[in-house]
Amino acid sequence: MHGLFRWSSKWWPGVVPLVVLWAIAAWTSTSPLESDLAARSAAALKDTVLDKSRIEVAGRDVTFAADAFSEDGRRSAVASVEAVPGVRLVNDETRLVPEAKPYVWSAERDVVRVTLGGNAPLPASKGRLLEAARAGLGGVEVVDQMNLSRGAPPRFDNAALLLLDQIGKLKDGKVTITDNKVSLSGMARDLGGREGIAAALKNLPEGFSVAANEIKAPPYIFQAYKDPVAVTLTLTGYVPDNNVHAALAAAAARKFFNEKVVDNLKASVGAPSGFASAVVPALGALSRLSTGTLVVSDREVKLSGDAFFDVAAAQIRAGLGKDFPQGWQVKDDISVKPAAAPVDATVCQQLFSDLLGKGRIRFESGRATIDPDSAGLLDRLIETALRCPTANIEIAGHTDADGEDAFNQTLSEKRAQAVTDYLVRAGLPANRFTAMGYGSTQPVATNDTDEGKAQNRRIDFVVR
Repeated sequence: MHGLFRWSSKWWPGVVPLVVLWAIAAWTSTSPLESDLAARSAAALKDTVLDKSRIEVAGRDVTFAADAFSEDGRRSAVASVEAVPGVRLVNDETRLVPEAKPYVWSAERDVVRVTLGGNAPLPASKGRLLEAARAGLGGVEVVDQMNLSRGAPPRFDNAALLLLDQIGKLKDGKVTITDNKVSLSGMARDLGGREGIAAALKNLPEGFSVAANEIKAPPYIFQAYKDPVAVTLTLTGYVPDNNVHAALAAAAARKFFNEKVVDNLKASVGAPSGFASAVVPALGALSRLSTGTLVVSDREVKLSGDAFFDVAAAQIRAGLGKDFPQGWQVKDDISVKPAAAPVDATVCQQLFSDLLGKGRIRFESGRATIDPDSAGLLDRLIETALRCPTANIEIAGHTDADGEDAFNQTLSEKRAQAVTDYLVRAGLPANRFTAMGYGSTQPVATNDTDEGKAQNRRIDFVVR
């Protein structure tokens, strides 16, 4: 027995290298086999729609894990791996993607980003939505918070893509699909955006309907700025259509006798009811300011600036909004410009002549009623009269040669008196003014043309 032990102690050290060589041979032959089975298993799944796929191979046994989007798809995927030549056993760790009830998807926009949330039915659907959002939003950051879930209604992709197009029309807001119901909220980016979204929703895929559309239009803004330095009236913002545009431009030309009208208005839908009926008299109030700003925002009118004298400021405040349609609101911030330095009679006359050379006091046809469009010019004339407080002024009325001489004489006298009364109501002493009518006896142009007749129908201020 002692000899046996002595003999074994001589051969067993030689076994160790053999074991090592066997292990190396087994490893070098198994590793390529496992890699090959993994590659062929993955290739077998290339046309299968799965998420989070994982394949591990131990020898010829395959552990296959994945999220499938249907039971048939899951079974088909497992069968494809089982059919790979060389696979002995498939350890099935596949599962179905969770089903969402209700099925909700959303796109939300804030100032700097769009966030896609909720559920998407397939990886390809998720990719299409992300691509569409990035392509259609002009560089806006797109954040993906979508989960893959089963249970999407038919034609989900088409509905979601249509709603993504509407996100581009929002300044901020959210669109949501809940099963087959669509909800929208937020503020449209541009005027007309709300109407554009409503029109697009008529093209939702079959089976989808709008549960709520709470998209608000941005304020409908019209602005006018009177600049005494540049001698301009600048119009910006929106008007409902070309007809209203033309009417407002014509009103501005009549009321602002001295200013160049810079017209930057654009036509757009969304104007509040009674828009033109409020803007025209508001422009008349602005024309009576030395410098001022008119802002019309939806149904609110804001007028700010400096009147030429105290009584004018009070008149403007009292009259602003009286002719507005029902439901319109008025805010004013009207002060009085500092009084200009006094001037002598000669300068006073030159100032009157300059003003009446740029505009004329208008009356209703054949009557002595002063046209409201002349209010801005009259306030400038009153300011000038205040600068020469000791001068006596003749208010001279003239007509063209049409009609009977007696009628023209009477009409010229009444119009001169109407202007005198206007000045007195503004706070000027009545004893400084004399109303005189000259009929058609002192023309300054020919009465053979309409333009000449218009020049002859006038009121002159003559410093005596």
